Order: sequence, then structure tokens, then C-alpha cells
Amino acid sequence: MKNLTLAAISIPVLLVLDLLWIGVIAAGFYKAELGPLLRPDIVWQAAVLFYVIYAFGLAFFVVRPALESGQAFKRTALAGAFFGLVAFATCDLTNLATIAGWSTLETFVDMGWGVIATTIATTVSYFAGKKLLGY
Repeated sequence: MKNLTLAAISIPVLLVLDLLWIGVIAAGFYKAELGPLLRPDIVWQAAVLFYVIYAFGLAFFVVRPALESGQAFKRTALAGAFFGLVAFATCDLTNLATIAGWSTLETFVDMGWGVIATTIATTVSYFAGKKLLGY
């Protein structure tokens, strides 16, 4: 139940951040870098599944262990940043290695975004989890 609560906190945070990043801030960048590789419409089922799996991973591997062990916030934020780097590097570097036309610049920008977004989601989940779950 605790992982579910922590994931439920992370999902809207990640969703809002990605909607701002992909839809507004970096929309032109993605079009310029990936052009014809982009779908005209988002496959929402895949996007929702990503957010659910990612949020549960963040809760299970980073936030809940930190809360249960009384880990300091700074250490938790660093663990969240590293989780984001590992996850986004897995996707982006695999795409760079296997998809013709995948942009090197996009790879590293997206990995950076993964670190930022995951650190923010970790921060919100950590403090909300402390309050809601009584840690």
C-alpha cells in the first residue's frame, strides 16, 4: 500500500513535468532533432504504462527505502537523480545504438531531463510520503 501511495504521488508530478517539457519547453527541439521519427499523435496507453511502471520503480527502489531507513533528503534526492539517469540512459543510449537518425544531442538532453524530472518527483514523493505515511 505504501508503494501505491508513493507512486500515486509521483505520477501526476511526472506527467505535469513531461507535458510542460515535451509539449512546451522542448517541443521545437524534439521536432528538430528527431523529425520524421516522431509520431503525429501520442500513443497514450504506452505513455500511461510508462508513468505507472516508472513511478512504482521510483517508489520501490528510491523513496520508500529512504523513508523507512530515515535517510536524509539530500541523499534521497541524489538517489532519485541517479535512478533517473540510469532509466533514461537505458532508453536513450539503446535508441542511439539501434535507431538510424537518432540524435546524439537529443540523447544527452533527454538524459539530463530524466535526472531533473526524477529528482523533482523524488523530492515531492519524499516530503509528501513523510507527511501522509507518517515517516
